Amino acid sequence: MPSSFSLLFLTLLLASISLSFSSTLNSNDDDFFLSSTPKFPLTMAEKLIRQLNLFPKHDINKAAATGDSAAVTEQRLFEKKLNLSYVGNSGSTVQDLGHHAGYYRLPHTKDARMFYFFFESRSRKNDPVVIWLTGGPGCSSELAVFYENGPFKIADNMSLVWNDFGWDKVSNLIYVDQPTGTGFSYSSNDDDIRHDERGVSNDLYDFLQAFFKAHPQYAKNDFYITGESYAGHYIPAFASRVHQGNKNKEGIYVNLKGFAIGNGLTDPEIQYKAYTDYALDMKLIKKSDYNAIEKSYPKCQLAIKLCGKDGGTACMAAYLVCTSIFNKIMDIAGDKNYYDVRKRCEGDLCYDFSKMETFLNDQQVKKALGVGDIEFVSCSSEVYQAMQLDWMRNLELGIPSLLEDGIKLLVYAGEYDLICNWLGNSRWVHAMKWTGQKAFGKATQVSFAVDGVEKGVQKNYGPLTFLKVHDAGHMVPMDQPKAAMEMLQRWMQDKLSKEGHLAPM
Repeated sequence: MPSSFSLLFLTLLLASISLSFSSTLNSNDDDFFLSSTPKFPLTMAEKLIRQLNLFPKHDINKAAATGDSAAVTEQRLFEKKLNLSYVGNSGSTVQDLGHHAGYYRLPHTKDARMFYFFFESRSRKNDPVVIWLTGGPGCSSELAVFYENGPFKIADNMSLVWNDFGWDKVSNLIYVDQPTGTGFSYSSNDDDIRHDERGVSNDLYDFLQAFFKAHPQYAKNDFYITGESYAGHYIPAFASRVHQGNKNKEGIYVNLKGFAIGNGLTDPEIQYKAYTDYALDMKLIKKSDYNAIEKSYPKCQLAIKLCGKDGGTACMAAYLVCTSIFNKIMDIAGDKNYYDVRKRCEGDLCYDFSKMETFLNDQQVKKALGVGDIEFVSCSSEVYQAMQLDWMRNLELGIPSLLEDGIKLLVYAGEYDLICNWLGNSRWVHAMKWTGQKAFGKATQVSFAVDGVEKGVQKNYGPLTFLKVHDAGHMVPMDQPKAAMEMLQRWMQDKLSKEGHLAPM
């Protein structure tokens, strides 16, 4: 039960937030999202979606299925091989590439179906199996398929062209739309909407078990979990769930070797403190701004601690008060793109991912995918809002036990991202308590080079690696595609560079 102090703090904090929010609603501030007052989550989600030039017809995918996917009533995979045309040469030695799309009826739900893509490796069938999770929360992994590390990209004429640096060149690659309601994943029952990492990770584990049952030839391959942004929450929880399932012999053994978090949100208490430091370092704010904004952090820190202890209302209070730190920085930074501070946003538009929505809502494409009349929900504002009590949870806590059991972790971050910046990620990685903490802290920073050109700097000890990627923002595989593919392959093969000593990080 919350202590009397906790209840008093939360009551006063929420009251002050409510008054500030009401005042903002009555003001003439044209940019409601970026004002210094914390905002309700739904408004923030809608703003985020518009900045990507995405306009989903629905806030969440609750539609009942029709067509091919309507038959998915049993607890099994419904999968079909893709029949889509691609322009150019895949560069593959495999004559008949396996590209699949499908649904899985999640067993521990009322009516949820998880949509996924599966792309067999262009090189070897025994390459590792890699699953990718996009964050948001509530954004489809098709963002990564078509704009980051998938087998192909969408041309201006809506044709698919091969991606020379798709991660399917070095792995068998899975993308899932999750949590339920995201992308093409759907349910007809509101009870299936997830609110925390337990529900998310259990759904992913159920899917993975069904996937390997349907594809037993891949079950013994090395398995890696990857993703970015809010997946800094999903990935550690999912890795822990897989490891637990293996230990308890719950089903098919999953050969989990490692997990990689790209520009993720994992330990909010440490990462929110880094916002002002990073913004000052990058000259987004002045020292006087820094001093003023820093006064908000003690309330944020206390609210995060109460969230971890008490949950519930404390987690919403933490979200609102901590978000004000970021919003105050953006008040000053103006039209800077907080995913890549080298760039500026033009009006509401920071990126243009609209071709993905156009392509995936084409009737012929949907027929090829087997989704029937389901509308594609690129990013779900309702899923975003549903996960708010999860936002300020510390997902670093489950990682040390994975490291102690020899499961590798790669944390990488583009150096120009503000929202999940490299500084905050480096700090939580260094602060994490495990038997290798001191040795990792003392490890020498080395160069990460591709084709003789330095693309980042890294440090490593045992199963833990941290890599700061040069000339990249929030979406490293989009900004540095070749370096990202090289990073993945070398990490999986334990061949990340150990040479080129630099100054301590």
